[in-house]
Amino acid sequence: MKIAVCVKEVPDAGPSRRIDPATLRMDRSGDRSLNAYDLNAVEEAIRLRDAAGEGEVVLVSMGAPRALESLRKALAMGADRAVLVSDDAAAGSDLVATSTVLAKALEAESPDLVLFGQQASDGDGAVLWAAVADRLRMPVISQISELEVANGTATAKRQTEFGYDTIAAPLPAVLAVADSLNEPRYPSLKGIMGAKKKPQETKGLADIGVDPSAAGEAGSRTTVLALSDPPSRGDTIKIEDDGTGAQKIFDFLVERKLI
Repeated sequence: MKIAVCVKEVPDAGPSRRIDPATLRMDRSGDRSLNAYDLNAVEEAIRLRDAAGEGEVVLVSMGAPRALESLRKALAMGADRAVLVSDDAAAGSDLVATSTVLAKALEAESPDLVLFGQQASDGDGAVLWAAVADRLRMPVISQISELEVANGTATAKRQTEFGYDTIAAPLPAVLAVADSLNEPRYPSLKGIMGAKKKPQETKGLADIGVDPSAAGEAGSRTTVLALSDPPSRGDTIKIEDDGTGAQKIFDFLVERKLI
């Protein structure tokens, strides 16, 4: 069984994460790493391959050339190879353009199963897997907390706000896994050293048959009109706790008839 896992390099969480006021896009010049939610998808792909006793786990991503450094963590975990689509014309891609590029890259791989993490920590849209599934014309199941693949069918337990649904879909299919599905393994020293020798291919848009007009800002269907600071909350009062802080808060609330 051939399993493709779509992964993404994202800026590290913290105060350094910001929107570039010049481009109105996220500043990706600082520290970055593999999206944490994608590690659950990588872990599940490795488990499925190992349980089957054969197969291949291939990472598929879109990003800057340096993204291969982050992808090596997934290779160190046990993925077999990586394919990175990197092209200047793809910079600034929104959901529409990104799904176009990833779908084309996946078509070239012809996987039996496509796995996604539930969302990316930089955008938190949690809809890319649905857009890719639509372009590939494959069934899709999201928020998977339990998964079984056998006899050409994926059977998943899906989390909902009202409980759980059990859904079965024929392969090939697109699956978006929840972070409750498993606990991603830590790469071993042997895995880290071996990751450098695994196949790591970088492709341009032309290599996967995507016209530049369908990617990047040209292929995007959303536009950021402006960027501004959050509105002021008005006057604030800072209470220093010198032992009477609780009383001061109580008096403040009473004065405003809030209690």
